[in-house]
Parts: sequence; structure tokens; C-alpha cells
Amino acid sequence: SAHRLRHTLGTQLAEGGARIQTIMAILGHRSATMSMIYSRISDPEIRRQYEAALADGHRIAGPAADALLHDALDDDTVDWLKTNFLKTELELGHCLRLPAEGPCECDLMLTCPKFLTTSEYAPRIRARLATEQVLIDDARSRGWDREVERHEATCRRLQHLLDELDDKTQ
Repeated sequence: SAHRLRHTLGTQLAEGGARIQTIMAILGHRSATMSMIYSRISDPEIRRQYEAALADGHRIAGPAADALLHDALDDDTVDWLKTNFLKTELELGHCLRLPAEGPCECDLMLTCPKFLTTSEYAPRIRARLATEQVLIDDARSRGWDREVERHEATCRRLQHLLDELDDKTQ
């Protein structure tokens, strides 16, 4: 039937790695939710690709890492992430906050329990750490003690993220 043909096409696209927007466009869906039906079928393929990325040395860190690594995310969260993960990219990682939770009003890498980073961001984290040190030196030379404290706190958080990434490689 025509329905079975569309279903087969959607499944093959998902298993072949097509982006959800591509599947939506080809099948004429108006919402990502409709097209996500096909990516659920390919969950083993998505897991295989995820594990392959980890095997290549991409480690994850941040408060949300344990939930992700231990399959503690509910189906709605996983569905949303499959569609929107790249849209949540930040300077040093990703935010796993769902739309229903509203916008995050904090510096995500410092305080948000939904912040997640991977080893591919380590060079950026190290560069940001170096920038923070320059800012500490400048604030100290100007006598701005509160700014020194703020940048030192940022350095501690950045170092913690790097330490988490290093721990996962051993």
C-alpha cells in the first residue's frame, strides 16, 4: 500500500542517517513528532553511532553526563534531543534543557545541571581557561577583587570539566 511504502521510505531514511528535517520534507510532515516515528525504529543504529563516537575518544562531562550514559533520560527527552541537539550547541558544549522547562537564565557551563560537553570541546575549554586567566591578571592589576573572584570561579568550573573528560579516558 501507499502507507507501507511511505513507512518503508521513512525508516530507510532514518536508518541511513537522514536528518529529521529531511525526513519531514520528503514525507510531507508538518511536525518533527510525526517523523520521529521512523527514527525510533532506528534506535539501534543511533545507539551504534553514539557508541562509535565514544569509542573514537569523544568523552562526555557535565552534570547531565551520568543521566545520558546510564540511559536515565525519558523517551520524550530523547525524542526532543534527537531533533534539536545541534540547535542547542553552545560555545563549550550543549544544553539538554527541554522547551517546556523554559529558557536557561544562567551561564550554562557553570551552573546548569543540563549542561553537557564532550572531549571535542576540550581545546575550546582550554582556550577559555587561558582567557579567564588573562582576565584574572587584568582585574587583579586594577584592584577589582570581585572580578578576580568571579573569574577564578569560572576557572575552577572549566578545570572541573576538563578533569571529568580526562577521568573518562582512563
